[in-house]
Amino acid sequence: MKKIFVLLFTLLIGINSANAAGNLSFVYINGSNNNDKKMHDWYFKGVEKLHPVMRKKFLKNRAIKKYYHGIGNLNIKEEPVIFFWGYNSKQDLAYVKKQLEISKMVSSSGAYLVRSLITQYMHDAIWVQKPHNMIPILDELNEKIKAEANSGNEVILYGYSAGTFVTYEYMFNKLRYLNLEKLFSKLDMDEDFMNFIKANPQNDTCISAMSSEYGGIGTVSPAGHIILNGNKKQLKENYLKLNKMTEKACAPDGKIRGIVNFASPLPLFYSDISDENYAPNYYNRIMIKYILENGIFMITVNFKEDPLGFPTSNNLTIKDIANRLDLTIENPSGVIYDNSGVWSKRMFPFAHTSYWTARRAFSNAVVKSFVNGYKFQYDEKFQKKMLKKDSKKLEL
Repeated sequence: MKKIFVLLFTLLIGINSANAAGNLSFVYINGSNNNDKKMHDWYFKGVEKLHPVMRKKFLKNRAIKKYYHGIGNLNIKEEPVIFFWGYNSKQDLAYVKKQLEISKMVSSSGAYLVRSLITQYMHDAIWVQKPHNMIPILDELNEKIKAEANSGNEVILYGYSAGTFVTYEYMFNKLRYLNLEKLFSKLDMDEDFMNFIKANPQNDTCISAMSSEYGGIGTVSPAGHIILNGNKKQLKENYLKLNKMTEKACAPDGKIRGIVNFASPLPLFYSDISDENYAPNYYNRIMIKYILENGIFMITVNFKEDPLGFPTSNNLTIKDIANRLDLTIENPSGVIYDNSGVWSKRMFPFAHTSYWTARRAFSNAVVKSFVNGYKFQYDEKFQKKMLKKDSKKLEL
């Protein structure tokens, strides 16, 4: 009897541990103009007010449990995880402001005002896109996400304003969507090297793992081309170390559950990805394939009054996405969805910074976008209804 009791007790502990294991963390990434203490505090206080509302909306929504089985079984962390990169640009902004003061002596008041506004609101958005600024931010963010993963947590990234550049670059550089045999074939490697790869298969990897900072396979040029290490012997040696570099440089496997971009000016600053001759287009295409085949969601939510909230695209079915990208998408379970028509009831000059004060409207919109995004892709009746409402399609 005692043995039976001990066995039952052990099983109960195992069941409870299984139910308790695995949390979900919301990681919030700041935008531009957040590089002094005042704006740092404004951002942190805003997130701390938003997160409990967002968390509650997710946990209470029955449709989320239906369309995303994970959230129904996971415990969303009560505390937000905040990733703040704002101070990184402080020194550069101080220099620009100093130059701005010099221009004040020779400029008209109107010209000076326009320069001042551009400096205040656009500097960080431009600064963070430069690779030598972005790469350290991505590595720092990845360490934070890996720490969450090591604690058993999956992650949803929330990118605010210029923080959407960080979420995009994180996916582009850190997700493990590169199949090495296909990649080297695309790079027209010789038969000897291709045979070497086939004889020594490595796990799928990310762009960061191949860089000179990590794997030493090659580097990504400003035009987006991967330039391989010219020393063939060294290239083969580094190739054999790629699995180790993948674990070091890439996003933790299977831990990125989704992206929520909001107040997003992403299309304004990354419009070149629509150019067919733009080299990174190939990697963007296979990244989207990876997102859709691995159950990741990518949602954009903008207030309609927000002058900097740009829609990413018209919502397309997975079949349409596959046709436009000229790719085969197998067993899709992910979602890409845009909802840029959310009513915040704020005047347009203040809408871009009102996602914290209008947190209930914003949280409702995120949850609704999440549910409608899944229904749009995987509920045929709902999809037909939505397509009937909006038959005019924009290019992806």
